[in-house]
Amino acid sequence: MIISRTPVRISLFGGGTDYREYYLKHGGSVIGTTIDKYVYVSINRLSNFFEYKIRVGYSRAELVNTVDDIIHPSVRECLKFKNIDGNLDIHIFADLPARTGLGSSSAFTVGFLNALYAMEGKVVSKDQLACDAHKVEQEMIRENVGSQDQVHAAYGGLNQITFNEHGISVQPVVISRKKRDFLEQSTMLFYTGQTRYASDIVKEQVDKTRSRSNDSYLKNMSALVEEAIRCMSDSHDQQMLPELGKLLHESWKIKKSLASCVSTGLIDDVYERGMAAGAYGGKVAGAGGGGFVMFIVDPDRKDDVRRALNGYLEVDFKFEDEGSKIIYLKS
Repeated sequence: MIISRTPVRISLFGGGTDYREYYLKHGGSVIGTTIDKYVYVSINRLSNFFEYKIRVGYSRAELVNTVDDIIHPSVRECLKFKNIDGNLDIHIFADLPARTGLGSSSAFTVGFLNALYAMEGKVVSKDQLACDAHKVEQEMIRENVGSQDQVHAAYGGLNQITFNEHGISVQPVVISRKKRDFLEQSTMLFYTGQTRYASDIVKEQVDKTRSRSNDSYLKNMSALVEEAIRCMSDSHDQQMLPELGKLLHESWKIKKSLASCVSTGLIDDVYERGMAAGAYGGKVAGAGGGGFVMFIVDPDRKDDVRRALNGYLEVDFKFEDEGSKIIYLKS
């Protein structure tokens, strides 16, 4: 029995510049942090007493005899990638719903690959896990996905990730522990109750990126990343929140220009109510179209924002630094 635990993430700045269609030409950069909400994957060897060779349990149960018969795309393609053909009992659990903009799909892919390597008795680097997940999601499943979620899930932490034609690099954001804790305490996350498939949401965005009609917007998104880095590293504690909030608000306005389905009437309503109640700024998590909305809020105003968004579930979380890891292994 092997169990992996992999964090989901909150994307802060630069989303959209992590798509290959953009960064291979212009370079890209993002800032995000993983949080202590996880996707868990358990793998056990299945005995020959069952009538099937593979069992996959998630929101549905799949009982199949060949890898090709598996419906779950990431399970199927990860097994193909690793050339594993059966006698497996696979179960997927998560702290938060899937398809809500927190990168849970890539967290699963990274965590499943990590568990499959552990089943072989191998420990691989975080970079290898992220690269393998890119291969599975972008080349084998052929989803419309960027390149940041897999890296966040593998590495963990509050990082700036840069992308260009030469590869991907990960740099922890330089910030004092006091300021990092203050940022954590000032970040709020509310669930809109709407789920969506990110690949569907970003199809228009990817098409516009490929045609270069989004170039000016994405250039501005990259510039905001550098401003946010300076803000988190150099500003005083009390200056950091309003400055970051202003940058997030600018980023959200740009993000809504990338594709027509990034925001909805419900998301706009949640955002406007949060801002009116005292938030400095915020954005929808991930690709948009539903899921979670995050805000930067002075801790003294958090109750005002909660009252304004009464009826929407709030996630209680902390930042995390470990990334994907094996938490149980018994032969």
